[in-house]
Amino acid sequence: MPNRQRVVIVGGGFAGFTAARRLSRLARGAVEIVLINPTDYFLYLPLLPEVAAGILDPRKVAIPLAGQCRGVRHLLAAVDRVDLAARRVHCTDAEGNQRDLGYDRLIVTVGSVNKLLPIPGVAEHAHGFRSIAEALYLRDHLIRQIELADATDDPAERAARCTFVVVGAGYTGTEVAAHCQLLTLDAQRHRPGLRGQGLRWILADVAPRILPELDERLSRTAYETLVRRGIEIRTGTTVAEATHEGVKLSDGEFVATRSLIWCVGVGPDPLVESLGLPTVKGRLLVDEYLSVPGHPRVFACGDAAAVPDLTRPGEYTAPTAQHATRQGKRVADNVAASYGRGERRPYRHKDLGFVVDLGGAKAAANPLGIPLSGLPAKVVTRGYHLLAVPGGRTRIAGNWLLDAVLPRQTVQLDLVRGGAVPLTADTPERAQGVSTGS
Repeated sequence: MPNRQRVVIVGGGFAGFTAARRLSRLARGAVEIVLINPTDYFLYLPLLPEVAAGILDPRKVAIPLAGQCRGVRHLLAAVDRVDLAARRVHCTDAEGNQRDLGYDRLIVTVGSVNKLLPIPGVAEHAHGFRSIAEALYLRDHLIRQIELADATDDPAERAARCTFVVVGAGYTGTEVAAHCQLLTLDAQRHRPGLRGQGLRWILADVAPRILPELDERLSRTAYETLVRRGIEIRTGTTVAEATHEGVKLSDGEFVATRSLIWCVGVGPDPLVESLGLPTVKGRLLVDEYLSVPGHPRVFACGDAAAVPDLTRPGEYTAPTAQHATRQGKRVADNVAASYGRGERRPYRHKDLGFVVDLGGAKAAANPLGIPLSGLPAKVVTRGYHLLAVPGGRTRIAGNWLLDAVLPRQTVQLDLVRGGAVPLTADTPERAQGVSTGS
């Protein structure tokens, strides 16, 4: 229908994916909806540590856009720039061809990218954790270090290959350390030559405690769980320099290692700055209706947007998956309202709590403000993810069941080489609007 107006959504992460699905139901063919995303799937990021640990098949966290966003046209491309005056989006498709299309309404949900700090050697020697490719590479890398440690007769090299440093003790870093330590312990058990060899895992963060976003009691629960498991927690500490031989910590200690895992947080997607609109800490400033002041046809939400937190005046909502999903629903409602379908409403949220999976039967959670730990928290955590993931629930539950009763296959798949996932490069999920946390 050539006379239909077009809504363009940039990014298919939590916010963009949710907005596309909801708007397609609200609009019911009255407008054309185009979702621009460089992959043909929505990545359920909170379960990515379980992909790296070999618990979940990577396809289980990749939700096909074609099956979930009926009535939405998907353009497999990455957006290069937006011409606000001409109302046109310029992008590059999967085969490198330049394309552009006009819009009547624009929803910016490009999310965030790895946050790099000006620390010598980090870009060259650290491994990021924002995509399926990075998760698969990390899994192979960890198993490879165990295998190479078993193959060497040099005690110093063996110790270095059995030492792993995770920087960033937020949701992602804590879960990566918790799950991947169990993976390496499992891989070590199958290597008689490493019997008696200690595996050293360090989780470092400049914050005074791990999981600073959580209630202090839950943070302490997670701390005690990881420490009992043998993970060294270094708070008030970060990396001063990274080399091929190891990392120098800010407290002066040099740690010989071949594994530096970078989970320090996220920064705004470069597309946001290129718009030339007001920002707050790199996030596009919007009002409580998720529209850009002075540009009533432009909306933004998720990690890309600085959304006023009406429950805490003067502050902005955190860049979490929970907020991104809710904002995606609200922005769809408000865009539909701009076409006369429904009423525009401000974004206001009620905190449902947070969940952190600590591997094995351990977790920490505070559903509706009730602090839980251990097995009850694990049940709540997995229940939450099964409810939140938009597809493949039976397959995910099946993988969890198999992991509980069968040993893991600790083999390298060698599908992703290190050069394919440099820390400084944009990952395939760059424009998905990937949000952090639960």
